[in-house]
Amino acid sequence: MKVSTSIALTLALLLQLLLLPAIGHASLPVADSQGQRLPSLAPMLERVTPAVVNIATSGTVQVRGNPLFEDPFFRHFFDVPSQQPRTRKTQSLGSGVVVDASKGFILTNNHVIDKADEIRVTLRDGRTLKAKLIGTDPDTDIAVIQVPAENLTAVPLANSDNERVGDFVVAIGNPFGLGQTVTSGIISAVGRSGLGIEGYEDFIQTDASINPGNSGGALVNLNGQLIGINTAIFSKSGGNIGIGFAIPINMASDIMQQLVTHGEVKRGSLGAQAQDLTPELAQAFDMKNRRAAVITQVEEGSAADKAGLKPGDIVTHINGKPVRDAAILRNTVGLLRVGETVKLDILREGKPKTLTAHVAETQSDETSGEKIHAHLTGAKISNIVEGSSLYGKIAGVILTSVEQGSPAWRAGLRKNDIITSANRRPVKSTEDLYKAINSSRSLLINIRRGNGSLFLYLQ
Repeated sequence: MKVSTSIALTLALLLQLLLLPAIGHASLPVADSQGQRLPSLAPMLERVTPAVVNIATSGTVQVRGNPLFEDPFFRHFFDVPSQQPRTRKTQSLGSGVVVDASKGFILTNNHVIDKADEIRVTLRDGRTLKAKLIGTDPDTDIAVIQVPAENLTAVPLANSDNERVGDFVVAIGNPFGLGQTVTSGIISAVGRSGLGIEGYEDFIQTDASINPGNSGGALVNLNGQLIGINTAIFSKSGGNIGIGFAIPINMASDIMQQLVTHGEVKRGSLGAQAQDLTPELAQAFDMKNRRAAVITQVEEGSAADKAGLKPGDIVTHINGKPVRDAAILRNTVGLLRVGETVKLDILREGKPKTLTAHVAETQSDETSGEKIHAHLTGAKISNIVEGSSLYGKIAGVILTSVEQGSPAWRAGLRKNDIITSANRRPVKSTEDLYKAINSSRSLLINIRRGNGSLFLYLQ
């Protein structure tokens, strides 16, 4: 009896394994030369790969000249021409995904087309088309370009909120300029944030091989639906080690709609700051140890203030979505459209409460440099706004633009320089900068540029 039961169970298990490819949700069976049915991704890829394109860009960037070449005596003595080249050519390779065949819209990464003068798209069928830039959002690293809508294939979009850890996925792109390449893996994690890669992060993590050149390419499920835009890898060598990140298509699609409609993203803000609820803070607030975000500051007259949010409130859910940390709260608000209603579930003194707020537009507070100091004429200066990739990492004000040939330019200031101190006083806002200068004729400023720092003395 025991033997018969064992044989029966074994036969039943073998029967299930044989039938699984035929009835499984994600399997794509084909018959081999012996007539046996084997799973294959080929039928799905034949539908999807024509929508994944290669992107090549070319452009010019300004380079800072040697200060010696600015000295008239040096130029005259060494017979150096007065006009030195101040630009250099750049080239970039990446990938993109056709998401609207009727209008020719292609999703890719901002860093793929950043500073490009010309964008060319090569389709799977060999056609090369000149693309037009529709808009970019550096804080999510999303860009939308457009090509003539002639015999294009688009990838259907999935609901990326439904994807789960363990789901099989396929990455398609153009790694190292080799041409279209397909790799497979699983979703390793969802909702990855706090990595410092972008200003707004809610990444899908995958072990499908993603390498340089895959940026902007497609991450699809086994139904051939687009679930994410491949954007970054974690690697010490620059090559794939099985930790890749994709922007969820729900986020990318929302950004694309704003870029197509407005040409820019109008970032939402509540006017409140928050930090992670650590176990120590949870104990101080007399709460059970849980993951959430605690409000630390509320701006007077802001959307949060009008909704009744107060410092010390613990946010547990936003629009029904669990808030595990402050990054999730900031990301969710920043990706909402201006004017949308947001529901906040909070704990105040241990008691649950629900608040409703209307998302306001984030203000950049851009100031003309000449209003602060004559040496800053030609520069546009802004506070580092909440939600940008620099927010919370560097204390200072950022130069959003510097007009070439202006006093600020001649003084050595450049776009994206961050002023961290002026006349030996720390600067955290344009108001701090104005107070630090205090009508002095000379100006000593400390600048953060890229990964380095320098002092400039202007007199």
